[in-house]
Amino acid sequence: MLIRITRTLQIDTRDLEELFVSASGPGGQNVNKVASAVQLRFNLAGNTTLPQPLKARLARLAGRRLSEAGILIIQAEQFRTQAANRDDARARLFALIREAAIAPKTRRPTKPTKGSQTRRLAEKSRRGEIKRQRRTLQD
Repeated sequence: MLIRITRTLQIDTRDLEELFVSASGPGGQNVNKVASAVQLRFNLAGNTTLPQPLKARLARLAGRRLSEAGILIIQAEQFRTQAANRDDARARLFALIREAAIAPKTRRPTKPTKGSQTRRLAEKSRRGEIKRQRRTLQD
């Protein structure tokens, strides 16, 4: 089954794996009984639905969340319920993919205009003239 990320991007649910682990922090009586934290694993290296440039940008954005095996790991333990943490982990993954989907703009080098060059040189010579006048006053 495919999950739609944007109008043109989809990922396969087989590339997602969810592990439920016990969360750290406060949890009341359930803290040692319920595995409410979610560790969402997205197999980026084995994914076939995302284009290669997007996968490269996603790997750069993921940083240390990406394992050496090419698996993106997102840990969610903010909420007390398993379902809320699961939704949070998926939302964070989808937001990361959407961010990687935005291709960076290519920089095109520009030349300074003739007017800006003239203004810069005029200002340089004006400052030089001011400094030259200071020298004659000190001597």
